[in-house]
Amino acid sequence: MSKAMRQMLGQPGRASVARGEALRDLASDEACGPPLEYPRTGSVKQLAGTGGLLEAALTRQNLQTAWKRVKANKGVAGVDGLDIEQTAKKLQTSWPDIRQALLQGIYRPSPVRKVMIPKPDGSQRELGIPTVTDRLIQQALLQVLQPLIDPTFSDHSHGFRPGRRAHEAVKAARAYVQSGKRVVVDVDLAKFFVRVNHDILTDRLKRRIDDAGVIRLIRAYLNAGIMDGGVVVDRHLGTPQGGPLSPLLANVLLDEVDKALEARSYCFARYADDCNIYVGSKQAGERVMAYLKKLYTDLKLQINEAKSAVASAFGRKFLGYELWVAKGKEVKCAVARKALDNFKARIRQLTRRSGGRSMAQVVEKLRPYLLGWRAYFRMAQTPKVWRGLDEWLRHRLRAIQLRHWKRPKAIYRELRALGASQDVAKQVAGNSHRWWRNSDGAIKRVLTIAYFDQLGVPRLS
Repeated sequence: MSKAMRQMLGQPGRASVARGEALRDLASDEACGPPLEYPRTGSVKQLAGTGGLLEAALTRQNLQTAWKRVKANKGVAGVDGLDIEQTAKKLQTSWPDIRQALLQGIYRPSPVRKVMIPKPDGSQRELGIPTVTDRLIQQALLQVLQPLIDPTFSDHSHGFRPGRRAHEAVKAARAYVQSGKRVVVDVDLAKFFVRVNHDILTDRLKRRIDDAGVIRLIRAYLNAGIMDGGVVVDRHLGTPQGGPLSPLLANVLLDEVDKALEARSYCFARYADDCNIYVGSKQAGERVMAYLKKLYTDLKLQINEAKSAVASAFGRKFLGYELWVAKGKEVKCAVARKALDNFKARIRQLTRRSGGRSMAQVVEKLRPYLLGWRAYFRMAQTPKVWRGLDEWLRHRLRAIQLRHWKRPKAIYRELRALGASQDVAKQVAGNSHRWWRNSDGAIKRVLTIAYFDQLGVPRLS
């Protein structure tokens, strides 16, 4: 791949292209770093409208940075069956031709590979996985377009933007409710990424960037087919999740609704296609809902009636959180009930008692999920809930340990080795086959909190 990158030089007489190279430092985990304060970003803006954005995306430095990001994401192969390493070898010889086709406007992206991802509620989310080559090109485009387009987005938009997180959207929601806006217009779009209208999206892109080559290439990605069961199906709607450009394109389309809400001074927070608007009464909420339906209809999008509602802000979840009122009428955050149920379901899956794994192996698989879950829900202000989850988790792990030891003699021997008294070891070993009930009794004196700390089990509380 590095050999191919060395061949990616600008055309003679186009020295201005070099000024449009994307940055090396991509701090965000969602896109390409902070939205502003980029060194050399201004030179990219100068290229807008001159046909220079595409060449800026294809400079060696920008492509090297894009390749590092694609490689770090460790994605699976697309319809060509080539993984990261195989694609790197292929690009060593094929990249000059691909680059030339991109600059000439004749490059045709491969169809995306359809993958259905199960959701906790039993439904499925459709992903479209581009080939590694197309992910590289999309990522290179993203790194040039995002610093140009992102500053034009509403400050109320928090999803898939550099330097922004879901936590900021939740904090904004809490502040609105604390200020007295206790009714929420909770809007969820039905199959948003599947129903994006290509003509409308292309029109909104043209309003932000004046580069025919980039517009043509993005339209080619939108129109690329999707392979389902070995058959390529033409696609005239949607921007399937799975490609680096999809989140940016979604924000380009939905920013129109954000600006309309801003013009009426509404208090709202949006993260991707989840938008909550906070008002002072249910009547006002009904008016906002009717207005939103009109806005989304104009974009040929549809509100999911089953998941959308005008209701009390304390009865709805937003990005996995819900709000509650503490003493002194302070509004605080908690983990939503559905998120807690999903957490327990996932823990049960990771800690099956019949997996034939050692406790160390169980903890190894459990640890990344616990750390990630704790990091996301760190804003929850419910200490009792955290302690309860910790106790429940250790209860499960003790039951797994007893199941591993299985026989009374083995249980007695292992507990004695861990420092248990004869009475405690006999008591636990005598109830050896009552795994769940036995794991919440005398064994807690041996398999203590400190024991699980030493194993590396993260605490939630």
